[in-house]
Amino acid sequence: MVYVPSVQLVDAAIAGETRAIARLLTRAENGDAECRPALDTLYRRGGRAHIVGITGVPGSGKSTLVARLTARIRASGRKVAIVAIDPSSPFSGGAILGDRIRMGELGGDPGVFVRSMATRGSLGGLARGTLEAVDVLDASGFELVLIETVGVGQDEVEVARAAHTTVVVSAPGLGDDIQAIKAGILEIADIHVVSKCDKPDASRTIADLKNMLALGFGTGVAMSQPSVIATSSVRDEGIVELAEAIDRHHAMLVASGGIAVRRAQIDKRRLLTASEAILRERVVLHGEDRVSALLEALARRELSPHSAALRLLAELPSGETT
Repeated sequence: MVYVPSVQLVDAAIAGETRAIARLLTRAENGDAECRPALDTLYRRGGRAHIVGITGVPGSGKSTLVARLTARIRASGRKVAIVAIDPSSPFSGGAILGDRIRMGELGGDPGVFVRSMATRGSLGGLARGTLEAVDVLDASGFELVLIETVGVGQDEVEVARAAHTTVVVSAPGLGDDIQAIKAGILEIADIHVVSKCDKPDASRTIADLKNMLALGFGTGVAMSQPSVIATSSVRDEGIVELAEAIDRHHAMLVASGGIAVRRAQIDKRRLLTASEAILRERVVLHGEDRVSALLEALARRELSPHSAALRLLAELPSGETT
């Protein structure tokens, strides 16, 4: 296959060509430096998509729910992209692709794009390059971009810093009355979903969530008290209500000006994350000799780690990392 420079793929991706989009997503995920100018251009061309984060503990049925939700949104004529964060294979380091297998029913629809991304050791339920992948899909005309996190349970809050609307999925019978409390993600939800509501103990989980929210829990990030929606992917129940709740939340953000606040929060997080990555790269490229000398000073207790870090940063050359 002939290699096409990333900048030459930009117009094709904006026009919605699947192959160009897929190539750019791969390069963004791999962190290819050659792709940086293209990604910068696509960021400037985006900013219209509604980004929805969907998170929850393993076994809560997120992937099936996302497939049903996507089909419902497609019925309104809107284009939907899904970034499904999968655990990394211990052998290849790539995504296990479980989500894409479970979403096979969406195949063949030109208005749906599904991409699995490997965590590759990243924490927080997201993968490296997730938000740059969102940039590509946003600029390519997808009106909703759904980010389904890996479902690690304890580190899912990162998705709230990446999405305009955050949906937290719980399921009855997974060992806790409300798994979201244990996972520390109750407070990040704009919308709570109790999946598998056809199970007999679902009503208790729904009641517990509503009681917790009525007591004032779960409003740390959300602009208003989150709604609680019961769904059953098997019976196709609650999917319409969930799609409507997501649209209502977006409309509320737009009407109140909250969308600008969410975007600013996402931009700030991305700015800081990019700055940290650039500094790490600069240390790797230019700081090896300095690091060795500073480590010796630390071993002799002549410097504290904080002082050594300040000295290292002061001694690094400024400018581009490459």
